[in-house]
Order: sequence, then C-alpha cells, then structure tokens
Amino acid sequence: MLFHSTRGNDSGRTFEEVLMQGLANDGGLFMPDYWPQINIEHIKSLNTFIDIAKYIVPLFTKSSFSDDEVLELLDSTWHDFSKKNYAEIHQLDKSKYVLELFHGPTAAFKDFGLQLAAAFFNKSLIKQNKTAIVLGATSGDTGSAAIDACRRFESIKSFILLPDGNMSEVQRRQMTTVESSNVFTLRVSGTFDDCQAIVKEAFSERTFLKDDQFLLAVNSINWVRIIGQICYYFYACLKINKFDEPLNFSVPTGNFGNVFACYSAHKMGMPLNKILVAVNNNNILHRFFSDNDYSRSKVSETISPSMDISIASNFERLIYDFYSERNSEICNSFYKNFPESPIKLDNQMWEKSKELFLSYSVDDFSTIEAMKNISESYDYLIDPHTAVASQAVDSMQSSLEGTTVILSTAHPAKFPKVVSDAGLNLGEIPECLSIIFEKEERSKDFPASKELIFDYIVHNNS
Repeated sequence: MLFHSTRGNDSGRTFEEVLMQGLANDGGLFMPDYWPQINIEHIKSLNTFIDIAKYIVPLFTKSSFSDDEVLELLDSTWHDFSKKNYAEIHQLDKSKYVLELFHGPTAAFKDFGLQLAAAFFNKSLIKQNKTAIVLGATSGDTGSAAIDACRRFESIKSFILLPDGNMSEVQRRQMTTVESSNVFTLRVSGTFDDCQAIVKEAFSERTFLKDDQFLLAVNSINWVRIIGQICYYFYACLKINKFDEPLNFSVPTGNFGNVFACYSAHKMGMPLNKILVAVNNNNILHRFFSDNDYSRSKVSETISPSMDISIASNFERLIYDFYSERNSEICNSFYKNFPESPIKLDNQMWEKSKELFLSYSVDDFSTIEAMKNISESYDYLIDPHTAVASQAVDSMQSSLEGTTVILSTAHPAKFPKVVSDAGLNLGEIPECLSIIFEKEERSKDFPASKELIFDYIVHNNS
C-alpha cells in the first residue's frame, strides 16, 4: 500500500515516508491509496487489544516494513498502561457503554496513537542512522503523550509548545515536570492556534534542522496516530457484541482525529450506525454537520480545554474521502482559500452527512450537569471531555438506534478543579498523575514568535 495527499500533488509515498514527513508537500494530509478490508470472521477469533493491533497495523505498513518486523515492534510498543487490556469497557446500562482510553502513562487516549508513532519513528531513525526533532503544539493532552512516548528514545528531541492559558494544572505539570535531557517545554503567550501556526511554519521552513535530521509531526495529522486509534474501535466492537450488531460511537473531539479514526474503521469493514460528533462551545464541527457552515471563529476557553480549537485539522480527510469521493481537485478547491473563506458544500454533497453523522455542541453548564448526572445515576465519575460526549448522547437519544459507546478520552483526575466545582469527589488518583505534584516545574516562556522559538531550538539542538 502507498499513500497520497488529499490535495493531489504528493503521491506514491511509502508508509515510512508518510510516517517521517507528516504533512504532504502540497499542504494536504496523507491518505492510504485504498481502504484495506478486515475479515470479520477472523477478527472475531481474536481476544486482546494487541491481537487486534497485530492484525490492523500491518495492513498499512507493508511498503516499508515486513510483517515480522511490525509484529515484533508491537510486542513492546504500548507501555506503562495500568490495565493489561489497555482499554477498559464499562457498561452504564443496557444501551450505553463507556470505552475507557485513559489507562496509559499520561491518562489520555493519545497514548495509543503517539506510542505507536514514536516506536516507528525510532525504528526508522535507527535504520537510517539519523536523529529527529519532534515539534508539536498542544491544547492539553497531545504534548504530554508525545513527550512520554518519545523521551525513551535517544534519537529524538522533543520541543512542545503549549499556550500559556487554558489547560488544567495537571495537564500543564505533565509537560513541565519531565526530567529528560531530550525534552523541552515552551510556554507560549497565545492560543493553541498561535502555537499550531508556528508549528506549520516550521514544517514549511525547517531552517533549524541539521543535515541529517528529520522534523517529525506528532499531532493527529500524522497518519500513524490514526492507525493506533483505529485499533481500539475494532477492540470495542469485539468486546461489546463481537460485531453482531452495528454500534454508535459518541466521540468528544476538537481536531477530528478520533472521529476520523472511527470513520476509517468503518471504511475498513467495522459495522457502524452513527458517529456522534460531540463538541464544546468551539463548535465549528457542529455548525458544519447541522448547518453546512465550516467557518473559523475565535476560540473560547472552556472546562474541556483539549477541544478548544477553531479549525479541525483532520476534517480535510473527511472532505476528501467522504464528501468529495476522493476527488483531490474538489478537496483542493475547498481548502485553497480556507480559513480566510469558509467552506460551504453543495447542498446535495452536504446532505450525505445524514448517512453517518450526528453532532451536538455542549456548553460548560451542561458539561457539569452531565458529570453530576452520570455520578448520581451510575456511581461513575467522568472527566469534562467525556461529559461532553455523554451529554450529546442524552440530547440526541431519539436519533440513535441500538447500543452507543461513549469514548472516555481522559481520566477525571486530570481536571480536579472541574470535578470539585461539580461537587464530586475524585477518589483514587492514578500514580502517574499524583507524582507530578512532587516535582519542580521547568519550562521556557516565549511570545508567539517563530524566530525566537526557532533560535531556541537551534541553541538546544547540539
């Protein structure tokens, strides 16, 4: 299998090229040339998450690595999870389940995709005798997961930009208390979008790199992260009903990567009723699915900060594959002047949304109420991002048939103030989160200036 860009001017790429390049040369996002199809009867015979991964991941990697190489890598890819099955499934009632994706070392779902990407990064760097810089922007959980996934590899130095503002103290400390010589945390005076813009310019210019060095993308534009997330959708279906009936998935999202992973699993053969796209007040995705309005607006700070994003980067993949039916010219025309000009689809094209997607926007008050309701009804504590997905399910229940899986993307202990404000008790705190309060914070403050940040990277890139 090879890969190509959503915008049509970068194609014939191997898995390793897509892994190491991240963003396509024409500004688009990489996609597989075709959707590999899973054998439902075979996957029913599997048992663990690793079994699933060993079946799914090699479907995408054959252009660069032998199956034996990949299977060996997967034996040690996911590490420091507190649950032996990595993802736990909690039943709320006869029609609602929670897929717990927060049992990794940073207590967020991003451990799944980033640990897979980091393992492949290291394998490729060793093979090529090169080093790499990871440069990423985070609105909450991506940075800590990237740092944790990459810091064990001497070939990689991580520079993570976090906006100096709306994220929980726990999220911040997960990045600023890391004691590793190959990790650098930069607190930027600005929004996530300001940080993301600097990262995008870095990938365009690459002026701070050595001749033998890669610049690696760790946000969800990197296709390998999507592969890691595809695996847990298949795992959920296997464990809940062995694929006997299609499920609904309610996905709290900002950058759309987790939603697109669910869509990808469906394209590969996973039975699916509906994907419920659950967002907070930063509602560009809800405006699109409900009113065909994909226009950028100012980011507002919420109590679910990992979703405080004005543009959903991975949405381009859906525009390309689902709406444009893989016509790169159509996709390119939509993104040519975006975000300065909004994207509005032809009505017949937009109407396709109803085949697969629902959406809902949840404000902070309703998020708190959802946390309270789940606690009172089921004696079960959820974080604010999971609460957004839960509230979306309750609000859209009449449009959902059958069983619905709510994705729980972070441990509630990452948001102790929100839990306290809701009048709830945290209970036991995972060790990976409790120990960060015993450590000294270390970070470097910067304005939103690419020149100053690039100079800092050069100075520390010895």
